[in-house]
Amino acid sequence: MQNLFKLLLVVLALGSIIDSSTRLLAQSEQPTQAALRARISHDLPGWLKQYNVPSASVAYIANGRLAWTVVIGEQSPGVPATDKTLYNIASLTKPIVAETILRMASQNKLQLDEPIYPYWVDPDIKNNPWSKLLTPRLCLSHQTGFANWRRMTNGILTFKFKPGTQSGYSGEGFFYLARFAQNKTGQPFDQLAQNEVFGPMGMKDTSFTSQNWFNGRLAQPYTNSGFLPPALTSTWNAADLVETTITDYGHFVASVMRNEGISPAIAAERLIITRDWTSEDAREQACTHETPGTACHISAGMGLGWQVIVHNGVTIVDHSGSDTGVNTHAFFIPSKLTGAVVFTNGENGSKVIGEIIHVLSSDPVYAATVSH
Repeated sequence: MQNLFKLLLVVLALGSIIDSSTRLLAQSEQPTQAALRARISHDLPGWLKQYNVPSASVAYIANGRLAWTVVIGEQSPGVPATDKTLYNIASLTKPIVAETILRMASQNKLQLDEPIYPYWVDPDIKNNPWSKLLTPRLCLSHQTGFANWRRMTNGILTFKFKPGTQSGYSGEGFFYLARFAQNKTGQPFDQLAQNEVFGPMGMKDTSFTSQNWFNGRLAQPYTNSGFLPPALTSTWNAADLVETTITDYGHFVASVMRNEGISPAIAAERLIITRDWTSEDAREQACTHETPGTACHISAGMGLGWQVIVHNGVTIVDHSGSDTGVNTHAFFIPSKLTGAVVFTNGENGSKVIGEIIHVLSSDPVYAATVSH
């Protein structure tokens, strides 16, 4: 199972994907909601066939609310996907964990800069003094120093760098954070998420763990070798494997964008780039997709639980996810109150996502740099 972080500004050769009509659409006045939905409905079946992806579910957010969804394809052999289909959202689990923590911090149930070690120290690092440097903020902004997974370091959790001095994407960091919150409150982390996020947002079709109501609703992962059994778990995973519907997650992203349930101070902190990781080469490549005659200024890095991109003064917030046979993506633009979520159950789903973002994003540079 893969959970590899896709840096926004690793620009891939787009080739035929960005044809002249797509460029004209990106540069023209933004189409209406109805026109966008019609185009996705019309083009998505062809993209699924072209890239050998069984299904895709798309949610579009406008005016800060879920505006529409489109679901096309098969969730499993011979079974059509619907807006009730449950997808493994892979690393889009992490924004849910982040929102749980930020809401708790807004209620003073924990502090973003408090030390974690009084409540949790992993046995693998108990003798390392750097363990006392870890805080919720460092976990949320991927500054723990941990590898993505401890299996990448011979099954032992260890520091690759001193916490707070560099950035390095880490699912282990989110596990560490969730164990801290669980131990501090005395409640299982999935229950904390239910109390802080799923319940208040009305997310009744979302779960960290396998449930009886999953029956007949699961999108099976798909590779070029065929369908695979769904990856299910009986214990919560703070970095992966949440199952949800496109409708639930669309409402979730809209609520995050509206800053519901968090304080103004924390809402502002969420969108601060901790460490700009865009190289000069990445900037130059990204800006080749800028509208001719327009200056191009772009930076990107981690905020609190989300990647934050600032392009010509406009902030775009996003996250992606991938497991074997699964690709997902979500983004929103706070100043425009727009955004989108895409779930796919295919190995080549990132290519379908790229096509969809070209239609739904009004920013040609962002659309061009989303993994496809």
